[in-house]
Amino acid sequence: MNDLVRQHTALSDSDLEWLHLLVSEWQLLSDLSFADLVLWVPTLDGTRYVSVAQMRPNTGPTSYQDDMVGHLVPRGRRPLLDAALDEGRIVREGDPEWREEVPVRVESIPVRREGRVLGVIARNTNLLTVRTPSRLELTYLQSASDLAQMIAAGTFPFPGEQVDMDSSPRAGDGLVRLDAEGIVQYASPNALSAYHRLGLAADLVGQHLGQITAELAPSRGPVDEALVTLASGYAPREFEVEGNGGVIQLRAIPLKPKGTRIGSLVLLRDVTELRRRERELITKDATIREIHHRVKNNLQTVAALLRLQARRMDSDRGREALNEAVRRVGSIAIVHETLSQNLDERVEFDEIADRVIAMVAEISPGRVTCRRNGRFGILDAEVATPLSMVLTEVLQNALEHAFAPGDEGAVEVTAVRGEPRPDARLLITVKDDGRGLPEGFDPQRAGNLGLQIVRTLVEGELGGSFDMLPGSGRGTKVVLDIPVQPQK
Repeated sequence: MNDLVRQHTALSDSDLEWLHLLVSEWQLLSDLSFADLVLWVPTLDGTRYVSVAQMRPNTGPTSYQDDMVGHLVPRGRRPLLDAALDEGRIVREGDPEWREEVPVRVESIPVRREGRVLGVIARNTNLLTVRTPSRLELTYLQSASDLAQMIAAGTFPFPGEQVDMDSSPRAGDGLVRLDAEGIVQYASPNALSAYHRLGLAADLVGQHLGQITAELAPSRGPVDEALVTLASGYAPREFEVEGNGGVIQLRAIPLKPKGTRIGSLVLLRDVTELRRRERELITKDATIREIHHRVKNNLQTVAALLRLQARRMDSDRGREALNEAVRRVGSIAIVHETLSQNLDERVEFDEIADRVIAMVAEISPGRVTCRRNGRFGILDAEVATPLSMVLTEVLQNALEHAFAPGDEGAVEVTAVRGEPRPDARLLITVKDDGRGLPEGFDPQRAGNLGLQIVRTLVEGELGGSFDMLPGSGRGTKVVLDIPVQPQK
């Protein structure tokens, strides 16, 4: 719609926002009218109309099999559009049109904003299945007529009351028509069933909806005045009411076809099962986070015990082996700590990488600095856990073997998201400027435990590749190429 309006019309951005607000609401008008809606806007030169939006009803057959958006028609071809635009009134004159042997009643509703008519809604009703209307259908049509008059007067939709139509109740979910005093004139079967779910034993018709709703909901006092006002439809609001184990979602729409409120339309939907599932998901998420938190605590306890044992070791090799185990356990604990703070099983790995780098840098034998370039981005937990261990082993290996005590140097970790998609693969390079690889060293066959862990995790669990090469000039470069998605 933005492109069509800006290309063909002289409407301002604020006018366009009003049309967007209208289109976000007009599914209700379409359903209550049992009719298709097409929004026509006059072109910049005033000689044609361009259709910028279309809506089909959920409550009846469509009048248009084709998509009308983008069509241009000259002035004069559709007299009802001309009359509605020029005179600023709803036009219903004329005989039904015949489209592919289907009679269609056409009406035109001017769209007004701040005293100006921006365009015209063509309301097209398929008359092929017309029959004697029921009480529900009569209520729908009367409510649609009131809304159409409000659109023509510029009082609907309500400014500042943007509604999420994906989650908001619709006409078919349940509808209650109130008079100016808030008394129920009509309640659809679905609406009555929803109130029965709250514990209502009687009929709704003739009852004051606000008072009945406040009585059915848990109250903080004799009467919840705010709830009474909301359910009486005095202002456009959307809210939920819970009682007797049931939850219903309500949306109140004041009806002011001639400027004065004559009543209200209340749409409602039983969302009891939906809210129950949401609570179960919240409980599940909390349980998962608690599990990660406890795993982190247990791993930190294990690391503390290993550290304590290392201090009591007389053998330097045994002490160093335990310290390596402490760092391996610590890298996994960092991942679980991050997961305990998230709502899903995905983590921002840059923070984990920085903490792993800082943890391993503590063993630096000399004045060696470690830094990170690039971004790892968001990774699944199945990738983050083994990758944190791999990064720990590679950094630990570089700091232990590339530099002698007292040496100055640097270790640089670079992460790049690779092809064929930016999120498909992750290329990690760990480069140092130390003494380099021993002559004849083969990283694929080396018996070092750390390198065995790296090979097993990268090639076996992550489904990637690992290589260790001489650096350009001096030092060593480790290259890890892994898919972002874990191997199943």
